Parts: sequence; C-alpha cells; structure tokens
Amino acid sequence: MRGPVCVALLVWLLNDAATREFSEEQMAAIRQRIKSMFYHAYNSYLDNAFPYDELRPLTCDGQDTWGSFSLTLIDALDTLLVLGNRTEFQRVASLLQDTVDFDIDVNASVFETNIRVVGGLLSAHLLAGRAGMELEPGWPCSGPLLRMAEDAARKLLPAFQTPTGMPYGTVNLLHGVSPTETPVTCTAGVGTFILEFATLSRLTGDPTFEDVARRALRALWKTRSDIGLVGNHIDILSRKWVAQDAGIGAGVDSYFEYLVKGAIMLMDEELLNMFQEYDRAIQNYTRFDDWYLWVQMHKGTVSMPVFQSLEAFWPGLQSLLGNLDSAVRTFQNYYSVWRQFGGLPEFYSIPQGYTVDKREGYPLRPELIESAMYLFRATGDHTYLQLGLDALESIERIARTPCGYASVKDLRDHQLDNRMESFFLAETVKYLYLLFDPTHFLHGGGSEGAGSWEEGGEGGQCVLGAGGFIFNTEAHPLDPAALYCCSRHAEDRQELRDILLSLSQPTEKSGHQSIPPTRQTEDPPPSQSESIALKPGEKKTLPPLSCPVQPFSARLSVMGQVFTDNT
Repeated sequence: MRGPVCVALLVWLLNDAATREFSEEQMAAIRQRIKSMFYHAYNSYLDNAFPYDELRPLTCDGQDTWGSFSLTLIDALDTLLVLGNRTEFQRVASLLQDTVDFDIDVNASVFETNIRVVGGLLSAHLLAGRAGMELEPGWPCSGPLLRMAEDAARKLLPAFQTPTGMPYGTVNLLHGVSPTETPVTCTAGVGTFILEFATLSRLTGDPTFEDVARRALRALWKTRSDIGLVGNHIDILSRKWVAQDAGIGAGVDSYFEYLVKGAIMLMDEELLNMFQEYDRAIQNYTRFDDWYLWVQMHKGTVSMPVFQSLEAFWPGLQSLLGNLDSAVRTFQNYYSVWRQFGGLPEFYSIPQGYTVDKREGYPLRPELIESAMYLFRATGDHTYLQLGLDALESIERIARTPCGYASVKDLRDHQLDNRMESFFLAETVKYLYLLFDPTHFLHGGGSEGAGSWEEGGEGGQCVLGAGGFIFNTEAHPLDPAALYCCSRHAEDRQELRDILLSLSQPTEKSGHQSIPPTRQTEDPPPSQSESIALKPGEKKTLPPLSCPVQPFSARLSVMGQVFTDNT
C-alpha cells in the first residue's frame, strides 16, 4: 500500500503550499478563455457535424451516438445562455423545434435520453424567459420546448412497463421495448429519473412521469442488501443482482445524486432518508482514508481497490449536505490524481498509485470540476479556482484540435480519440465557467442575462429564477420555483380562499364546527378573490400571499395560526 502513502504526502504538500488568490480581473480573463474554448468546440460542431449527435474532431465530421437527436445542440443549448448568448439561444431553440423528431425507428438509451434530451429541453424551457424568447401565456406551465421534452419522455415510458416498475435500459422510440431486450441494467439506469420526470409532471399536470420514477426508486430501494448496499447491475424482472460490486462510481453514481437533489428540489423527506441510510453503509464499508473503494454488496469485502473518474462528483454532493470536512479531504485525493496526469483516468489503482490497464483514457469528463464549483461556493477557498485553471490549461494543451476538442485515449502519452462527447459542452465547459463566475444568476446573482427574478404562471404571480437551481446529472439547471408555480400556486390560492370564506361564515352553535365550502370547479380570475372585508359579490385585487422562494412545504399563517401540508 505504498501508493496511498505517496498520495497522502502529496496532499499534505498541496495543503502546505500557499494558495494563490485570484482577483476579479483574473477571473474575468479566465471566463473569456472558457468562452473561447466553448465557441471553438461549438462552432466546430455546427460547421462539421450538425445535424449528427456528436462531432468527430480528428476527422472533422459527425456521427450519431445516442439516438440521432442533434444531441450536442440540445445539450449545449442552456450553456449558450449561461455564457450570456441570448441571440444564439433563441436561434437554436427555434431550430430544434423545426428539425428534431422523436418519431423515429431508433433504439435509444433510456438513461441517456432522459438526462441529455429531456433534461436539456426542460432546462432550456425554464430559461426561455431569461433568454428573451416570446413566451406563451401561463409559461412556465406551457411552451414548445416543454412539449418537446414531454414528447421525448413519453417515448421512454414503455421501458417502465415491467412487473417491478424498474425500467429496461433501451427502448425503440417508435416500437417500444424489443422482445429480445435484456432485462439487465445498471443501478443508475433505474434510479436517475426523478428530477426530470417530477419536473415534467409538475409543469404539465400529468402525474404519470413522477409516478413511474418513484415506483422505480422504491423498487430499487427494496433490493438493497442486509448491510444496506446496492450492486452495480440488476435484473429488473427477477430483482436479482447480476453485478454485486457496491460503490459510488460508474453504474451507480447518479442514483445517489438524484436521491439528494430530488430531496432538495421536491422537499422530499423520503428521498433524503433513503440516501442517508445508504450513506451510513457507504461510510462504514467502502470508505478508506477518504477514498471510496468497491466492495461486495452482501459482505462488505473489498472487490476493486480503484478510484473511477465518475466518482469525483461525490465531494460536490457531500457539500450539498453540509459534510464539508469529508468533502474537502476526498476532493484533495482526487485532485492529486489530476495533477499526476493532467486529467482523471477512467480507473486509477489506489494501491499502485497509477492507471489501470485499458482504462487510461480521459473523455473530458466534468465531475471534478463540478465538485470544485460546489466547494468553492461553500468555502471560498481559491484552491478550487486553481483546479479550474489547471483543467482549462490541461484541456487546451492536450485535447485541442483544429476541429474542436478530442477525448484523450491515453493520459500517459496523450493519444487522442476521435470523439467529442456532448457532455463536454453541457457540463465540463459550463461548470468551468460557473466556477469562475460566483455572481452568476444560476448562483443567485445577476451577472449574465437580464435581471435576477422573473414573473411566471397565470397572471404573472409566481416568482421564478431567484436562485437555488438544481443541476441534473448532465448539468442542466432546473428551477424548483417553476415546479411550485405550476403545481401548487393555484392550489394554495384556492386553499386561502377556502380559509377566508370559512372565517367569514357565522359561527355555528356549540357542538358543531363550520365546514369550509366545497372547492369551486372553476377558479375565479387569479387577480380576484373573495374577502371577508368586502360585501358579498364585491371583488378586490390582492397581492399573492404565497412565495415560492420560501421552503416549498411552507404555506401561510392566518391570525397567528400556521397552516402546513398536514393541517
């Protein structure tokens, strides 16, 4: 175990070194470099690969990879607005509406289509107001990009029609699930839907999407081992674990991510409780010296003493839960690997302190940069900005080609692969930019785009875009306030009317309580409400009494009495 000792020494040296402080002028200059990186890759895709899914940067042409959706364009759409380019956002949003068709005979990954296509369209829909697009009445509860996201998600629903509720991994967009489709899928492929599907349900009013995502989560929850762990691949029909390696990396990672982010976005205690129970088992059985190994899910014995690059999301997730000490130490381990190679190899042997055979590649993944963004927000420590600068310079030096940026086939000699995955523009560049822009509107500031808050919903009585965005696992930001606006705002207003009307009724004789009137089948106009201070039939315009930037389980108080979801 000489490797961990050397790594620990390197981490100590990193901590002992004086941290470079970045001025605002330096951060602004770095943001411009990141923009240049984005547009070199983006324009190369448009010029050489559109309408294919991805750019092949070594041969300057395109290929379809995940389903023939012009995937890179969908994935990059919200990044355009993050960088402040409203004009191109509007052009591409209109172009996608005219060119993308989901009624095609294509076998598509249910997982990838959800996080990249459905997530990307939902995020673009929710950012359309800030982008200056013409909005339908009632936005964000309606709109063309929302309808596209719903259309794509409906193509995935046949995969969930199983006895367990856990979805198949692949579905044909035109014909549904093939009779020969394998029932074996990875854990993340079962548990990574609640963010997009709950958003869809609450924006459209159709509960189907959230219902199937929750059913899959609950079915997966029941399959955990006696020591509280889940494996890597499961048979969705028999509920038997096919791969019994338990860890936080590839095949599992976003399942844990969605339990935490789903709990935050939906104010959902059930999801948080699930994660916390998993986390206790993860800390007990897989954590060693602030590394996380792979163990046998039933016994807890080490099966693979490796670090995978996909695990680098974990410190960022810990920071969301306030576990900063552990997050910082784990991040330092992962950062030491980055400094050793100029990127994160897909697999890294912790005992040997080196890459694993045939897993030496770096496809320009975003996870360590993502964690740096969260930890810089949480701590203000400029060490995380240094990682961002290291990443920017490393990618420019190793991966830049005349036609975009290429995946690194081997970090030992910097051989390149002829592929630029769509997540490079959706995640890697976006998280880099946001790392160096702490006042960005996605952080609750207002440096890019017009204004900080927006109005939405019927009558413009919802507050949107006030901060607290939740990023899906493809870095597509979702606004929890929009979910509230479409699913709860009208309900809250009706409940308030019921309360006020019940208070205005004459007190019943002793022994009988007044019964609030039955809800009307049709709401009055949103700007009007019955008032106990007015004569019968008289109307008065009232300001909205519900504030979606407050905790979404909170309601209102009347005469000192607090009303919650349970009262």
